[in-house]
Amino acid sequence: MARIDIGIIGCGNISHSYLKGAARSDLVRVKCVADLHMEAAQEKGAEYGVQAVTMDRLLSDPDIQIVINLTVPIAHAPVSLQIVEAAKHVYSEKPLATRRAEAEALMLAAAAKGVRVGCAPDTFLGAGHQACRRAIDAGEIGRPIAGSAFFATHGMEHWHPNPEFFFKRGGGPMLDVGPYYITQLVNLLGPVARVAAQTTVGSATRTVSSEPLKGSTIQVEVPTTVNGVLSFANGANVTITTSWDVWKHRRVPFEIYGSEGSLLVPDPNFFGGEPMLTERDSDWKPIDISPHPFGKPNRSTNSGAEVADYRIVGLLDMAAAIRADRPHRTSGELAMHVLEVLCAFEQSSTEGRHVMIETSCERPEPLPLGEGEEVFMS
Repeated sequence: MARIDIGIIGCGNISHSYLKGAARSDLVRVKCVADLHMEAAQEKGAEYGVQAVTMDRLLSDPDIQIVINLTVPIAHAPVSLQIVEAAKHVYSEKPLATRRAEAEALMLAAAAKGVRVGCAPDTFLGAGHQACRRAIDAGEIGRPIAGSAFFATHGMEHWHPNPEFFFKRGGGPMLDVGPYYITQLVNLLGPVARVAAQTTVGSATRTVSSEPLKGSTIQVEVPTTVNGVLSFANGANVTITTSWDVWKHRRVPFEIYGSEGSLLVPDPNFFGGEPMLTERDSDWKPIDISPHPFGKPNRSTNSGAEVADYRIVGLLDMAAAIRADRPHRTSGELAMHVLEVLCAFEQSSTEGRHVMIETSCERPEPLPLGEGEEVFMS
């Protein structure tokens, strides 16, 4: 079976993950890459053996069926609209847009053109998170009642080569990291009904300590600590914190509490990890994730940890779904619902009230058991 030709727009830091993932795939082939700065495209093209072209040339290429949008968040919506107007399917890095109205316009344009919209994150398709989904669906913790999600570091300016956009409109820890947590929560519990939150700007400026911009100053335009409560349509409620103002903590990333037990969920920024489950007040026991795909460690982090990183599998599912004429799991509808939830935190804090969530979505279909991208053919 011939591979589907794809193009990539945006050759920044995250493009390495997508180019590496595509190189391992029998479903897709990266034909060319483009970037606002041609030298960035040429550098990535040379590194991965693909052609570097202008954005206009990429969008006019009749062989390319899907375009991956890896631009900065504020450019996600306008670039995705250009991709759709070129009658190509689009798969965007998260978030889908920075405002709900932009996402709605994109979805309407895609429907008019008869093309699909997909969006990261796809980490919820990983073995650790699919095992948690299976445990909840099997009733192993009873009825989900509550939960806690937590992410806190001291920001992006200490390691990212160009961190300014993280602190401008479309950035902040909730829009940057929150998609991993909210998407996994929707995968586990279903759609969100309302949000309440309080936000804080920890510091008006940030000093970059990473190269090559070390010593430069960033003016912060977005909240850098967000505390909120999510109320789900199924009746559960979950507290969530995302922050770039914390030097150290001892909080776990994720817990779900049910009527018959509790569940420790692995870090949703990665695909693997070891979930833990307890029935009522019994001891914690690990959940075996080995029957699920995308859980084996395949990358070492800067701290030396071995993690499972299979970014691009959401795009691979979308490619397989196009061929099979079935829904894809990292859908635009899911991403638009997640975006509305993400934006509701700042709105709730600013207006001092609960924000009702107007969009909804279906929980994505769980992945079949198996190994590798073959599960998308099932």
